[in-house]
Amino acid sequence: MSRIAATFARLASAGRKALIPYVTAGFPYPDVTPQLMHAMVEAGADVIELGVPFSDPMADGPVIQKAGEKALAGGVGLAQVLAMVRSFRERDSRTPVVLMGYANPVERYDLTHGAGAFARDAAAAGVDGVLVVDYPPEECEAFAADLRAAGLDLIFLLAPTSTPRRMQQVARVASGYVYYVSLKGVTGAGHLDTSAVEQMLPRIREHVRIPVGVGFGIRDAASARAVGRVADAVVIGTRIIQLIEDQPRERVGPAAAAFLREIRQALDS
Repeated sequence: MSRIAATFARLASAGRKALIPYVTAGFPYPDVTPQLMHAMVEAGADVIELGVPFSDPMADGPVIQKAGEKALAGGVGLAQVLAMVRSFRERDSRTPVVLMGYANPVERYDLTHGAGAFARDAAAAGVDGVLVVDYPPEECEAFAADLRAAGLDLIFLLAPTSTPRRMQQVARVASGYVYYVSLKGVTGAGHLDTSAVEQMLPRIREHVRIPVGVGFGIRDAASARAVGRVADAVVIGTRIIQLIEDQPRERVGPAAAAFLREIRQALDS
């Protein structure tokens, strides 16, 4: 059983929902990410989504896009992200880590280091899952097989516009969990309609048998609690990036942790 599957099974047996914070690797300082990851775990995070900086992030709103640009300017690429995960694993062998990003850095890594290098090196670093925004399920079965062979889960997005056919395609190759994008738009955009989420999740579960997390638009304890009533996991990214972007280095971890403790308490209540 993968670390992701084990985490969701443990939470389900306790009647709890997963808290999944997203942060951009290398933001707001290139060397702060492992420390930030530990702080979030101590505050109640169950899985960490670590964003791989990319110059053209089509699904990211202005806040996360700006964070990625700053990380890139600081010299953070995929190789550096893997090094951050290795550093995190020196103290934490339990918390799942999911890399979230785009096809270009993954394919460039394989071109530079050899076919299959990304899956091999990600697994060796301690990564548990990968979410590649611009890999549709019908075009990446070989990539999914490479990840499975390395013991990694491949996570996909579903959206309010996803058809039953798309859900079936995702269900065929996805593992770990599915990430439902609650808004028609980019990260941090729009107003979260929890009633629409409540209506959509049963439709997804008709086809998808693994846990379903919900993100995009969750910004506070109230919205997290509302989504947590129907989803298996709550994913929060943009609000965390906003909270840490202007912090001095020593305050980055504590600022994120203080916010996540509120979310954890809301989910557990």
